[in-house]
Amino acid sequence: MVWYINRGGFLRRWIILDFNIKNFGVVSIGGVKLWITETMVGTWIIMSVLIVFAVVVRANLHKFSEVPSGLQNVVEAIVEAFDNFLRGLAGEKLMFLGNWYFTVFVFVLFSNISGLFFLRPPTADWSLTVTLSLVTFVLIHAMGVNFRKFRYLKSLFEPNPLFFPLNIMGELARPISLSFRIFGNIVAGTILLSLLYSMAPVFLRFFAPIPLHGFFDIFAGVLQTYVFCVLSFSFISGAVTEPE
Repeated sequence: MVWYINRGGFLRRWIILDFNIKNFGVVSIGGVKLWITETMVGTWIIMSVLIVFAVVVRANLHKFSEVPSGLQNVVEAIVEAFDNFLRGLAGEKLMFLGNWYFTVFVFVLFSNISGLFFLRPPTADWSLTVTLSLVTFVLIHAMGVNFRKFRYLKSLFEPNPLFFPLNIMGELARPISLSFRIFGNIVAGTILLSLLYSMAPVFLRFFAPIPLHGFFDIFAGVLQTYVFCVLSFSFISGAVTEPE
């Protein structure tokens, strides 16, 4: 933050903000430099929290009973709701992907709302969102070939072989749109909240950001997680379904 005096003698405040992702250091592994970034540290923290929760649940499995209560009730409700959600999107044939997308859903959700806990959301880094989107891109075509074999590859040349380049462009647009949709929403909230914290008077910083945190971190975070998983699973479902 820098202060200047203008010609009228009034004190003018200029705020210099840096929205770049911070680098905390570099590690050399086999001659290859690995930069430890803010995104990586945030990801490790979120992964640690989820792993600890998974270990606690696993350690308490033997205590689960036919009449759920407490932790068992919460876990079963979450798992059942997500299973019904995926089953409604694609039916039974893709339920084996449920474990992967449940992990993605929980990780992305915690990443989106991590701003509430003074972390820079990892999903505000395009490198993370595009990586998740590329996994979906691979699954789309792998599942399409697995379920429909040559018919799926043939669909890329329909309705005419001249449309092949356009079909390829359409397929490539899917991971790009998926990654930018979630990245754009989360990074926009991060920037706006950073501006508010920097420009608001000290006595307002404890109250003014609350509505924005509610919108950008909770509402937008949950919504974008839902949209990402719905679109990802819908794309895969479309690839494995025979056209009518």
